[in-house]
Amino acid sequence: MELTVTQENLARALGATSRVASSRTQLPILSNILLRTDDHRLMVAATNLEIATTHHIGAKIISEGAITVPARLITEFVSSLPKTAVTLKVSDNKLHITADGYNSTINGILADEFPELPTINDKTAVSYAIDTSLLKQAIGQTILTASNDATRPVLTGVYWHSHNGSLYLAATDGYRLSEKKLVPTKSDVSAIIPTSTLQEVLRILNEDINEVEVLFDESQVRFRLSEAEITSRLIDGNFPDYRQLIPASSETVVTIARSDFAQVTKVAGLFARESGGSVTLTADAEKDQLSLHSIASELGENTSEATAEVSADGQVTLNSRYLTEALNVLDGDSVVFRFSGKLSPCVLSSTNGDGVDYQHIIMPLKS
Repeated sequence: MELTVTQENLARALGATSRVASSRTQLPILSNILLRTDDHRLMVAATNLEIATTHHIGAKIISEGAITVPARLITEFVSSLPKTAVTLKVSDNKLHITADGYNSTINGILADEFPELPTINDKTAVSYAIDTSLLKQAIGQTILTASNDATRPVLTGVYWHSHNGSLYLAATDGYRLSEKKLVPTKSDVSAIIPTSTLQEVLRILNEDINEVEVLFDESQVRFRLSEAEITSRLIDGNFPDYRQLIPASSETVVTIARSDFAQVTKVAGLFARESGGSVTLTADAEKDQLSLHSIASELGENTSEATAEVSADGQVTLNSRYLTEALNVLDGDSVVFRFSGKLSPCVLSSTNGDGVDYQHIIMPLKS
C-alpha cells in the first residue's frame, strides 16, 4: 500500500476513530486502527466489538493495500505533523510515514487479523434521515437521564421507538425520565442504543453535516454522517413501559421564564450541597411566585424567589442538580413546571406553539 493524504484530513479521521479502539483488551488487534484503500479513498476504521467506526478520506492512491497500527501512537504522531501532504507506505508489516522532513516507521499487524467490520442491509433496514441540529438536540436532551447501573443494562441506553406515528427517544435512571418526540414515522421501531454510541455520534457531529442517516436492523444501528459511519450493537431487553409514569394532569401548574428558574435553582443549589442537593419548591398562587428554599446545616440557608404564573398552591422537594440539568436542556424562553403534592412525579416542558415535544420528569425527594 502506498498513498498520499493531507495531514488535516488524516488527523481528523484518526482523532475520531481512535476513541473507539480499546486499550484495555485481551486482543491486541483491538487497540489498533485499520488503514485500508477503498475505491480511490483511504478508509480509517476501529472497533471494540460493541461499536465500530469508519471514516473515508480522499487520497492519491499509488498502490492498494491495508495494515493495522497502534491507535494512540499514530493518532498522536499525525496530529503533531505540520499541515502538509503525508505519504503512507507499507512494507513488511511496517507503516512508513513521510511528511515535510519527518520520517517515521510504525510496526503494524496484518490487516487479515482485524475483526470483520459489521454490515447492515440498506434494503431491509428501517432508515431515517434526520436534521443534524434536531438529532443533536434530541440526544442531548435524553442521554443525561440514562442510567450508569450496569446491573440494569436496558436503562443504560436511550430507547428509540415508534408510537402513534412518531419516532420517540426516551431514557430513565429510575429517578428521572426524559422523552423527546423526534420525527414522523410509518415504520415500527423498538431499539435501545447504548449511551456510549450516542456520545460518539455527538462528538463527530459538526456544522458541515446537514443530515444524518440512521439505519436499524434487528440487532444493530448505523449512523451515517457524511464521510463517517458509526455502527453499534443494540442493548438486548425490553425497556419499561415508562409512559404510565408521566402524569396526564397536575394539581399545580407553574409557568415561569426559563432563565429565572435556572438562576434561582443555581443559587439554591449552593446551599443544598450538604443535604444531598435537596431544595424545596413552593408555588404561591396568590403572589404568583415560585420560591426555592435550601439549608446548609452548618453554613446557613437560602430562599430564592421568582415571578411566575401559578394555578394553585403546592410544595415539593427535588434534587437541585437534576433540576438544573433539566433546565439546561429545555429549549424556549419559558418553562411549564407541574406537580401534584409532595410524592407524585414532577414534569418540566417547554412552551411553544407546536405542542409539547419534550418532557422531563423528576421524582420528588421525601422531605
